[in-house]
Amino acid sequence: MTGYCNGEPVTVGSQRGIPAEHGNQMKFRNSNPFVNAILKATRTATRKTAHAMQKNAMKAAVAALQNTFKHGWSADGLATRPKKRPPAARAPAWAPTREADRHEAPSQAGQFIARSLTNAAGTRKYKLYIPKTYAGQPLPLLVMLHGCTQDPDDFAAGTRMNRIAEEAGCFVAYPAQSKAANGHKCWNWFSAIDQQRDRGEASIIADITRSVIDAYGCDRKRVFVAGLSAGGAMAVIMGNRYPELYTAVGVHSGLPYAAARDLTSAMAAMRRGAVDAEINGAHGATVQGKPLPVIVFHGDIDKTVHPRNGEQIIEQALAHIASTERKEQGDAVVDGVPLYTRAIYEDGKQRPMAELWTLHGTAHAWSGGSSDGSYTAAGGPDASAEMMRFFTTAATQ
Repeated sequence: MTGYCNGEPVTVGSQRGIPAEHGNQMKFRNSNPFVNAILKATRTATRKTAHAMQKNAMKAAVAALQNTFKHGWSADGLATRPKKRPPAARAPAWAPTREADRHEAPSQAGQFIARSLTNAAGTRKYKLYIPKTYAGQPLPLLVMLHGCTQDPDDFAAGTRMNRIAEEAGCFVAYPAQSKAANGHKCWNWFSAIDQQRDRGEASIIADITRSVIDAYGCDRKRVFVAGLSAGGAMAVIMGNRYPELYTAVGVHSGLPYAAARDLTSAMAAMRRGAVDAEINGAHGATVQGKPLPVIVFHGDIDKTVHPRNGEQIIEQALAHIASTERKEQGDAVVDGVPLYTRAIYEDGKQRPMAELWTLHGTAHAWSGGSSDGSYTAAGGPDASAEMMRFFTTAATQ
């Protein structure tokens, strides 16, 4: 596919034929007139009544959005990896190890504790992984934002990020979306208020991050944020709105910043990708003129969040860089069928600023994850390990 960065055409992914059995086509229904009726009613109500009705309208609209998609944002909406997989990959030396080759979890794991945080925007619970190697020294912190219907325990199990963090000596915080805020526990990435600095859910996640940093003396130069699907979109928002707080961003099956401003535009972005005119004015975040590094994973048969969104995240992240070079590192191939393509984007000083992993034949699921959690694609490249590698490198640049 070809996109544009600073007005210049940039190839941001490779498209290859995928057998039909690798994915099911998703059908879309027409807009729900009931939702339109509710929203119309709210506009004619008094301000006080409208405020209450808008809250109910949002709940009804979210429920309608689930039904708009054949599989929606509900538990059925995050498509799983096709069951039939090639046995092994003849991969280049840089390729991540496969599940069978990965180390077992440390015999003495760290602590996984429950916490909560309250600020003016509300209260959210979160889980915190403390590596067993922690003895007061400044360690890095990774904030992981789950997808719809998930929770911190499920997300931690599926991504195996606690094990990766134990090996890397890293704290991991898992904020939990509440059902009161979203019936399907999706982060409200499409809500205008939740995309603003110091407002809504973004402010809560930022304060959770600061709270952990302050409580455990985490290294402020090594603070990262990542997420899946709605959590991936929220991770992009956090990097964009709080570039001084985070060092790098990881996104799996997410969307670019400002991809939507309401439920209607959210549906459109999920179906086809964000509108370029909307996101071009919302460039990637910078700290003192330097863009935040970002690593993106996206399945090329994702029917829940269109793969174009992954490309747009990269374009948005590189918009501030005058000169970039795309280096395709090759494919992992099985019997002539590519499993994934890894593209590295470097600035004029040959520093890697972004990576795009196009996962061939993969739908809407965390690559290389464990079946102990939901919405994972076992056997693919280990997204958790690759994100941690990328974050570690980004912190040294």
